Amino acid sequence: MTADTDAGLALSELAADRALLGRTSTAERVAGILRERIAQGFFLPGVRLSEAQIGSALGVSRNTLREAFRLLTHERLLVHKLNKGAFVRVLTVADIVDIYRVRQIVECAAIRGLDAPPYPLDTVAAAVAAGERAAQHRRWNDLGTANIRFHQAVAGLAGSERTDDLMRGVLAELRLAFHVMDDPRRFYEPYLTRNREILNTLESGDAAAAERMLGFYLADSRRQLTEAYPEQPAQER
Repeated sequence: MTADTDAGLALSELAADRALLGRTSTAERVAGILRERIAQGFFLPGVRLSEAQIGSALGVSRNTLREAFRLLTHERLLVHKLNKGAFVRVLTVADIVDIYRVRQIVECAAIRGLDAPPYPLDTVAAAVAAGERAAQHRRWNDLGTANIRFHQAVAGLAGSERTDDLMRGVLAELRLAFHVMDDPRRFYEPYLTRNREILNTLESGDAAAAERMLGFYLADSRRQLTEAYPEQPAQER
């Protein structure tokens, strides 16, 4: 068998994979859209996701949508219930503790790893400004979204695509936990002030102080969420 024959067989196999690649790519894009909507708070924990409605809205096939659901189930954003379909996951206290453990590792390390100032803070500053605008107009759900984007931007200071991908899933999952808070304004507003303080500290060039501030911030947020959870009505998990 010649090298040309080997190359021809390889190309033939790749051609056979073309349709699979197309389906996978579309499913990943659909999963990305749904992940972002979860992070924005559009889909609440425990809600069933209608294949017919979502498929029609996005203009994708049922098979593509089911593959997207499988991807999000792997990311712990959805759960599949036999003969019932896909549901947005309801987190447990153990989930919240684990999410914050990951956040502490990633976000604090991103700040710790910064080189000499000035730091690349445009995305962080934009998220803080978006949160302040949302609060000014009393758009509390938008404030929650801006808060998520702030932490995504902080993690983004690591300059790693892999870290960015990890944090997109982690923060979308975290948004599910935020829904337990009965008063989103009371929960988010104090952290908006702390977001601004962390940004100001980074702008001053003191990454070590900003990391300490973020560590206390994450500990307070975790405690507030875990203490609120037992007060919620029992839900099917």
